[in-house]
This record gives sequence, structure tokens and C-alpha cells, in this order.
Amino acid sequence: MATDAHRDAAGQSIDEPVYIEGKNHLDEVVDEHDVVLVDFYADWCGPCKMLEPVIDRLAGETEAVMAKVDVDANQQLAAAYGVRGVPTLALFADGEQVEQQTGALPADRLRSLIEGYTE
Repeated sequence: MATDAHRDAAGQSIDEPVYIEGKNHLDEVVDEHDVVLVDFYADWCGPCKMLEPVIDRLAGETEAVMAKVDVDANQQLAAAYGVRGVPTLALFADGEQVEQQTGALPADRLRSLIEGYTE
């Protein structure tokens, strides 16, 4: 379990999800951090709401940065990543997308997926 707070380039703590404001913002987050889990979600999506506390908890417990993309507000960005259903989770390691899963995954499976790239 990570005990030190992660910090972004501006020195802000990232032990909570980063809400992505567009393609350039996502690119910056992916470029600045070794491992980033991106949650493509929608406010109206039941499984997305079930996944939200899991993502929040993993932000503080793992070395990965959790990023959230509202697919309704960022339709072109979601389309660029082939998001056809929500939630869709994309994992980036060293600036490259290495995994993509559709559906709400259990916390232990997400943790294992992240730890495969952070250890």
C-alpha cells in the first residue's frame, strides 16, 4: 500500500481521481505519470456508480494515478479510445496504453492489473 502522497507537476496531491478535461489534459496526465488507470464513465451509468468508490480507494492505495473521463462531456475523446460501453477502463504504463476492459471490475482484479505495471 502506498503511504506517500503522489504529486502531480503542479505539486497537488493525486491520491484522489483526476477529472480529465479533454484530450490534451489526458495526454499530459499520461505523460507525467508512470501508470495511469483511466475510467471512462457516465453519470447515468449504474455500474459506473458502483465502480466509483473502488477507483477512489485505489487512488490512495496504489502507485497508479486514477483519471476519470466523463464520456458525455468528452464524446470525441471516448470515441478515439473505442469506448462503446461504460464503464471502460484503460490502463497506461510508461505513456502507452497496455490494457482496456469494459465493465466494472472488482477491486482485487483492478489492484492486480495495476500492480502488474507498478512493481
